[in-house]
Amino acid sequence: MLFFKKVCLLCICFNTFVMAETEFATPKPSIDNPRKIVFSIDSDDDREVNHVLSTINNVIKYYRPENTEVAVVVYSQGVKVLRKNSDKDTRVRIEALVTYDIEFIACENSLRTFGIKRKELIDDLSFGTAGIVEIIERQLRGFIYIKL
Repeated sequence: MLFFKKVCLLCICFNTFVMAETEFATPKPSIDNPRKIVFSIDSDDDREVNHVLSTINNVIKYYRPENTEVAVVVYSQGVKVLRKNSDKDTRVRIEALVTYDIEFIACENSLRTFGIKRKELIDDLSFGTAGIVEIIERQLRGFIYIKL
């Protein structure tokens, strides 16, 4: 009997956690009040980059693309993944996110450091002088910075 009670209590607790939903803060995300989020990519390691891309995908699926404003600042070694000749699967994922109005901002300082020209990069990118400054300025404009 004691075992049965413990199992029932465990099931109730588990059900409560499984059924719990995230409660939106006020104002709720909407077209007029989008969730503004800035991510960064500073590595050219495909596993790390794809972790960021998957997280971005999860965020826009949850909030819906029209209720988000997402920027991805790409600097340091990360600018290498923006090249047209980079890993095909990663490049395709980045290009797909761009179609959902996810803004990818390449750091001009990093491009210059690595000798990468704009013509070598995928289409539809934005550019900023310094990646870290772009992150700071986005935060000052109300973006939440997520570093993975």
